[in-house]
Amino acid sequence: MPRWIAVLLLGVAALQAGPPTALAIRDARIVRVSGPVLERGTVVIRDGLIEAVGTDVNIPADAWVIEGKGLTVYPGLIDALSTIGLPASAVAEPPDRVPSRGSPPATPPSTPAPAAPPARGPEDRPSNTSWLRAADLLNASDKKIEAARNAGFTTAVVFPTRGIFAGEGAVVNLAGESAGKMVVSSPAGLYLSFATGGFANYPGSLMGVLAYIRQVWLDAGHYQLAREFYARHTAGTRRPDYDRALEGWLEAPRILLPASRAVEIDRLLRFAAPLKAPLALYGGHEAHRVAAQLKSAGVPVIVSLKWPARDKDADPEPADSLRTLEYRDGAPSTPAALASAGVRFAFSSEGLASPRDVAKALKRALAAGLSQADAVRAFTLSAAEIFGVADRLGSLDRGKIANLVVTDGELFGEKTKVRYVFIDGVKFEPAPETGEEKEAAQ
Repeated sequence: MPRWIAVLLLGVAALQAGPPTALAIRDARIVRVSGPVLERGTVVIRDGLIEAVGTDVNIPADAWVIEGKGLTVYPGLIDALSTIGLPASAVAEPPDRVPSRGSPPATPPSTPAPAAPPARGPEDRPSNTSWLRAADLLNASDKKIEAARNAGFTTAVVFPTRGIFAGEGAVVNLAGESAGKMVVSSPAGLYLSFATGGFANYPGSLMGVLAYIRQVWLDAGHYQLAREFYARHTAGTRRPDYDRALEGWLEAPRILLPASRAVEIDRLLRFAAPLKAPLALYGGHEAHRVAAQLKSAGVPVIVSLKWPARDKDADPEPADSLRTLEYRDGAPSTPAALASAGVRFAFSSEGLASPRDVAKALKRALAAGLSQADAVRAFTLSAAEIFGVADRLGSLDRGKIANLVVTDGELFGEKTKVRYVFIDGVKFEPAPETGEEKEAAQ
């Protein structure tokens, strides 16, 4: 057989065999996060996992090789609180779209919906969908997933956000043909908000919401004791009623509570102490003022990168108070203050329109004193630790899920480009920016 035919047949056979099960990025700068930076090392990926990482790694004979000279490899970025991939029905309206209390809707429906009877109290479980699971609602074809992936995000922790007890979140990878292939861990926690329906219904005030949350916690404790007793004494004992709202609370590994201003953080730390449930606060814009208190309490913070700003539609005549100006000015310094105090924190993109806005917001935190290393950790290992998946995500270590982002410079550098993104070991190459996108970045 002529040699060229043999070569052709080998090539055809290789194509039929499909993509390689192993891949190596050789001679790259490797930011492991869990250990020192390797100025020249190799990462080997096989079957969606990290097989090896180090400076003296033998590259398998069957591995495809990417030359890493001039490239830097990071763990994939994690958005610690997002609604990406979730339907609008599970997501709360943004503040600028919520009608003011007592105002009519912009477009009244032609046929009014039947009014629900007002809640009589916590036993009616108003504004409670704690059993709702983000993992069951995911839409793998959401266009926002690709946009986030192109920016280096490989994972998001997604939560329903509508209602007081909005539902249970999930840690999801941002690639996969179906929701089942995306979910890394579920449930990730229970998302709570302080939304109220006005004084015409229960709970109609912040005090009412806090009382309602505490009552649900008490009810859940009694419910659990009743179930345990019935399991031991089924004969002759009336079975307890099934309550899916309490089931959602009991199975949540942690509770997420909103707190942005220092007074809110102090209030919730005191409020949540008797609950004896793992807790994380989200928002955190004024956490720099109570960093020592957060450190003492051991409570992590998910810092929103949507920094407080004056409403574009606000009346320009009234001057903002000094307190408001200080709040806005100090918010970007929060991440640096938390890092200095040793408080575990991660970042959330929720409320921002695009990954480009995330990068702009992060630059403000970097300008306010946050180090590159602490920023990388907040977007990777710290986020994984907060949600209990650090054994699978957040750093470049042997055996972890092969979620990587490969750049041609420092991750948050002005001119740095994302060259490759790996999710579950599958390689993605972000498309080149269009002219419009380049203009928007300037």
